[in-house]
Amino acid sequence: MASLAPLIAVIGCDGSGKSTLAEALVADYSARRPVAYVYLGLKSGAMGEAIKQWPIIGGWLEKKLSKRASQARDTKQKIPGVATALVIYLLSTVRLRRFRQTLAHRRAGRLVITDRYPQVEVPGFYDGPGLSAAKAGSSFIAWLSRRERAKYEWMAAHLPTLVIRINIDIETALARKPDHARDLLEKKIAVTPVLTFAGAPIIELDGREPFATVKAKATAAIDTALASGGA
Repeated sequence: MASLAPLIAVIGCDGSGKSTLAEALVADYSARRPVAYVYLGLKSGAMGEAIKQWPIIGGWLEKKLSKRASQARDTKQKIPGVATALVIYLLSTVRLRRFRQTLAHRRAGRLVITDRYPQVEVPGFYDGPGLSAAKAGSSFIAWLSRRERAKYEWMAAHLPTLVIRINIDIETALARKPDHARDLLEKKIAVTPVLTFAGAPIIELDGREPFATVKAKATAAIDTALASGGA
């Protein structure tokens, strides 16, 4: 791993401005050196919005799928069937493929900036293993869960050079993302400060500050990280 190029992970709750910051950093650093941008989320929200647009059944189906996804995140519930488990597993496999692309960029000497980063500390949501929160319900789903968790443990073992963590409050998050569910945003906001990413260096930023301020602090932290050990 010592030969890998630097990797900067930008994380934060929806509405924190993490995607905007990651894209702006990519644009800035691309003028200085080879840079790669990788999105390591699942885009489940975008998929849900697309399903909503389907004629006749779109709204009903999106609500049904959303309910099942919520159940899979609940430690007091049981994963609602093999079909749901397979979908979650497939999405995690897609994330693993993107992560392998991330490592390929690093081996090629490119500075990598990611939007989100996989973790194993909090299962069920926030880029953690999707099948490790609710009860499995069957031996097959339990097997899928073990396989999925192994994928996340492997990804999380690759520490970022620097994690840029953007903290935010619930009212600001809802003002920016009014279509998001308040309860899930509150859970993400509560989890954001406690993720350790296996001891990777972390800089804390306040997402309520003006974007120019957040970007300047992020840039200064990246420059320091690169100067102290990055390529």
